[in-house]
Amino acid sequence: MGFYLWLEDDLAWAQGTYEYRPMGTAVISATDLFRRGDFDPKRRPPRTASLVGQFASLGHVNLQLKAKARRASAPRSRY
Repeated sequence: MGFYLWLEDDLAWAQGTYEYRPMGTAVISATDLFRRGDFDPKRRPPRTASLVGQFASLGHVNLQLKAKARRASAPRSRY
């Protein structure tokens, strides 16, 4: 298994393989979480999004999205 994650504005893109078979590409809101059914083999990965990295499982991709959401909602110090 392996997944690539990209972020583009308010969208999160993932492209994955499962047991060496391509799953396709999924696109969701950056505040949502990926599910296996989101992937479409006909959809192509983004060209303009920023690559976040490669992950071993869909759970790791979702942990990355959760961490990003926590960082975005954390209060910022004024000093």
